[in-house]
Amino acid sequence: MSEHLDFSLSLHRRLAPPVDTPFCWSPYSVASALGLAATATSGQTRDELVAALRDDPAGLLKLLSGAAELSAGGAAEPPVLAVANTLWTHAGLLVEQSYLSALEDWPGSAVRNAPFRAAPEEARQLINADVSETTRELIPELLPAGSVDPETVAALVNALYLKVSWREAFDEKATGRRPFHAPAGDREVQTMHATRRLGYAAAERWQVVSLPAAGGVEAVILLPDADLATSEPDLDAARLRRLLVAVEQQRVELFLPKFDVTGDAELSSPLGALGVRALFTPAADFSPLTDQPLRVSMIMHQSVLEVDESGLEGAAATAMMMRLTAIVREPDPIRVEVDRPFLFLVRHQTTGALYFLARVTDPS
Repeated sequence: MSEHLDFSLSLHRRLAPPVDTPFCWSPYSVASALGLAATATSGQTRDELVAALRDDPAGLLKLLSGAAELSAGGAAEPPVLAVANTLWTHAGLLVEQSYLSALEDWPGSAVRNAPFRAAPEEARQLINADVSETTRELIPELLPAGSVDPETVAALVNALYLKVSWREAFDEKATGRRPFHAPAGDREVQTMHATRRLGYAAAERWQVVSLPAAGGVEAVILLPDADLATSEPDLDAARLRRLLVAVEQQRVELFLPKFDVTGDAELSSPLGALGVRALFTPAADFSPLTDQPLRVSMIMHQSVLEVDESGLEGAAATAMMMRLTAIVREPDPIRVEVDRPFLFLVRHQTTGALYFLARVTDPS
């Protein structure tokens, strides 16, 4: 888990906008796309991806596969998780059988043809439609106009959809408007309220609250004692792991804003800052995938996350576009009032895989 946390926070620092801006992305989706690429590459290209991921494809696959299966019990509504890992290719691109066999091990794997060279706009629409279907239309257009051209010959695409209810829903009648100290000024937002036993820790100038959801999913609120703008940059994987381990069941009175947050980004530059460079150059080695010389032209990512009284719903997608290149008396509850910018994680409890990492600065 520590390797995945390190990857997630390291890329988050280079990917997210300034700290006073809300943002959301999916470490699970991005790691899936990069893991598919690591499986498809060798030499320096693969080494750079493994270094950025902090794990080799086998270890990463074990983590992601474990998080792709949710348990059935725990809430009134059954959890819904959809994962798709798709290799899209131009019909004339010969793909190595060994890679096709390796791809079968990944959750939701598929291989499909798209007319990249003859009809690039049609290929773009095919990929977008497939992503939209997987994400229940939360991400209707991952690839913007012009992102596919006649030089494109292949794409590795991950899509993720997650909808889970809280094990114990918030009472909608208890939701009311409360102050939230946003970077642009104080405002009143719809805030949920509950008093119950929850996972809680207060350590290293952070408060942590764990909200259990269906299927072995949990949401984790990370509320800094100081401003998020100064606290987030100091949150590394080791500290986050200590905070997660410190959580214990306690009686908590929680005030949590309802929110929805989105994010989209092109990942080439942030990944370059993590040392992934050969992937985007003519030196890229995709020989495990095909004998044709390929390089990645762009990596697009989108993410959506909504949290309310019943639970959470989120979707994410990542596309890597390639072209030729060449009953005892309980103590008084601990009061946690989430009334200022905070971080919000959604993760698989057993494996620790992060489905979503969100920064909430101005809930709406």
